[in-house]
Amino acid sequence: MRRSDLVQTPTKGATPRTTQIVFGERQHLLRVLDSLETTAVPQVRLGEERRVLEELIHERTRELNHINASWDEKVGVVLNADSKAEMLDKLSREAPESDYYLLRLISEHPKVNSKTLARLAKHPYAAIRENVARHPNADPVTLAWLARDRSQPLWYLVAFNPNTPAVLRRKLQERLRKLGQSASSK
Repeated sequence: MRRSDLVQTPTKGATPRTTQIVFGERQHLLRVLDSLETTAVPQVRLGEERRVLEELIHERTRELNHINASWDEKVGVVLNADSKAEMLDKLSREAPESDYYLLRLISEHPKVNSKTLARLAKHPYAAIRENVARHPNADPVTLAWLARDRSQPLWYLVAFNPNTPAVLRRKLQERLRKLGQSASSK
């Protein structure tokens, strides 16, 4: 059996080019370049391949900056533990929806405020909503809203967030117990 028989690929162009994807590609190209430079290959081949890889890396950087100008600098701000909640809120409001990577980092930041998390709870990328559901700064209203989403198992994460209202937490934990009982009886 071939790998292509196992993997269903979406229609060409169906997957949006989000920063999550472009950044991952750039990181992979950087690792390939590192590998190439530590491998014994003829100098001519090394130069040609280095040039091609560097061109591809620069193209991914241009693409990231096209999605969100000064992308690397913004990511650096979010990765800084000393970043203020106001700056994180500003970056989240200014970021395009397709900047999945930056918005995911903001949704994980320990200093992000509940107002920013409430806005990020409506983002289409599941990982961002999951981060909000487990974040200790998420407010009860946002957590209750996330728990209603039947298309994702967000209610499970909400059930263990200490900011979830006690009545809702008990209801969700009871749902979890019932699921566990029905799974063990099969």
